[in-house]
Amino acid sequence: MSEMGQGPTLALVHLFHEIALKGGNRSFFLKTAFRNIEAALVGTGVGRVERRSMVALVPLPPEVQWPLVKDRLEHVIGVERLGQAWRVPPAMDQIKEAVASALEGVDASSFRITAHRVDKGFPLDSPRINQELGVFVQGLTGLPVNLKHPDLNIRVYVHAQDALVTRQESPGVGGLPVGVGGHVAQMISGGIDSPVAAYMMMKRGCNVSFIHFHSFPLVEGTSREKAQDLVELLTRYQGSSRLSLVPFAEAQKQIILAVPPAYRVIIYRRFMFRIAEVLAMRAGAGALVTGESLGQVSSQTLENLSTIEAARERLPVFRPLIGMDKEEVVQRARALGTYPISIIPDQDCCSLFVPKHPATRSRIADVEAMEAQLDVAAIVQEALEGVQERRYRWPEGDRPARLAPTEAQGGGSLAKEAANGA
Repeated sequence: MSEMGQGPTLALVHLFHEIALKGGNRSFFLKTAFRNIEAALVGTGVGRVERRSMVALVPLPPEVQWPLVKDRLEHVIGVERLGQAWRVPPAMDQIKEAVASALEGVDASSFRITAHRVDKGFPLDSPRINQELGVFVQGLTGLPVNLKHPDLNIRVYVHAQDALVTRQESPGVGGLPVGVGGHVAQMISGGIDSPVAAYMMMKRGCNVSFIHFHSFPLVEGTSREKAQDLVELLTRYQGSSRLSLVPFAEAQKQIILAVPPAYRVIIYRRFMFRIAEVLAMRAGAGALVTGESLGQVSSQTLENLSTIEAARERLPVFRPLIGMDKEEVVQRARALGTYPISIIPDQDCCSLFVPKHPATRSRIADVEAMEAQLDVAAIVQEALEGVQERRYRWPEGDRPARLAPTEAQGGGSLAKEAANGA
């Protein structure tokens, strides 16, 4: 057996097929994807990543720990699937040696061969490669072929310069590479919804900054701690994050004194939008994002959403979860890993002094009349002056920055998805 076929020497990383549809802009998407892969692998001991069309070839020296590399790559948005690969010359004898190596130590009751002849000059087409290698594997193992649900799927990619053999490629997270979709500011609570909304924006290629509103010391600081834990977890998917912690207790005190109980949450949230918009624009973000879902709580009726959003002046508001029910969001939060953090009990600032029967069909004119009793500009400015910034990086160490607009302009961004009960 050739030295090249003795063990996997590469990680083969396939980029999401949506990138292939980008036409003249494809090179920008690919360049960003490769840069994000290299950034995620800092500190793992791998060598220089080889860029090849829609795949990345990551060298795996003997001292490199595959589980660590695999975990890093599974958090890179834009990766469709990945696996360890044997790299051999593009000849059937060499390919068979690599397939034999891939079978070592495998416990399976069925298999399939999935061949891709990238080099059309190779003498066998993909079906004939499948057939010949299938007979070869059956001769070695006696295993039956199962094309629909195999225990083992050996993939073979035949290029002009080499052939790559993988076993059991695992799925990546898909999506568009973080950095191609612009910069948005996510209003993040300590609840279930807003982290999922942030992740969905990351999967559309957005860098996400975060803003969290808290009422400490009127309430305990658990929501702040949860927000920080959630941002730290989400940073694994975009590499760099900025969290702005906004003190909201003083604003609430003034609102409580001037506003009827039924309208307090609505006006809380209007002030949050004003403050978040300023922070977002300082950071160069092009939109605000919330975790709101239509009709989920009283502040998220169609009328109240319109009244609340009217407080912002320039930036659009994105609501990735607007048509999802709570169980759908919970399932996504479980898969993402944010759910255990989100369900830790805390006192959300929007639930402070909330009446039993909040208004569900507010009108902008009525709410603006209530706000006329408040010094809106002074309240906003006082909150902005108390903002604290937190920065997060994953993995730690020197690597390409992925939040260029934020880093360059230096203003905090992110916001708390001040959703009542979210």
